Amino acid sequence: MVKPIDSSIKDEKLIQQRREELQKGAVSLFKQKGFHRATTREIAKAAGFSIGTLYEYIRKKEDVLFLVCDAIYDEVKARMEAFFETQETSEHTLHQAVKSYFELMDDMQDEVLVLYQELKALPKDAQEYVLDKEKEMLQLLERVIQNSYPDLSDHQLTIIANNIFIQGQMWGFRRWILQKEFTLAQYTNLQFELLKSQLELTRGG
Repeated sequence: MVKPIDSSIKDEKLIQQRREELQKGAVSLFKQKGFHRATTREIAKAAGFSIGTLYEYIRKKEDVLFLVCDAIYDEVKARMEAFFETQETSEHTLHQAVKSYFELMDDMQDEVLVLYQELKALPKDAQEYVLDKEKEMLQLLERVIQNSYPDLSDHQLTIIANNIFIQGQMWGFRRWILQKEFTLAQYTNLQFELLKSQLELTRGG
């Protein structure tokens, strides 16, 4: 269990606001320099804080990376849950869920890149916490797939959900190739057509 990050500030609304500013500044800095090369003073500057203000909201440098990782998955869950909690079983619903997930990965591609580059810098308990959040995202994907394809085995469901998960991230990870050849809509539609083919073959088998 990860302990909450301490703050000397008691105003929860202000803490949330300042930490959001901190996350945005840190993502840009970590992308440019990496977590280990960035100093706490540089992190504070990127967020528009003094070094003294920074330490009112975190305890140590690793807390900043944890906040970034935590915020990414909170945003994913908040924006995707409406699609993934649905009980509808239409192909359109599945397509909209995949489309929404890919759009989110497009919006947050810098954050996701930083997450996977720097996750190893977190303490083990924090790494496990973040990876547990990833499992929650996969479970949401599994649920919406299973609604439309209830005959899939657990192993088939797991593999297909992981494929979609990685395809969304791949849009950002391989942006220097994919985004020169495809629009996001083209990429999404092609991946969904491949997904449908895979699901139909699996169902047929």
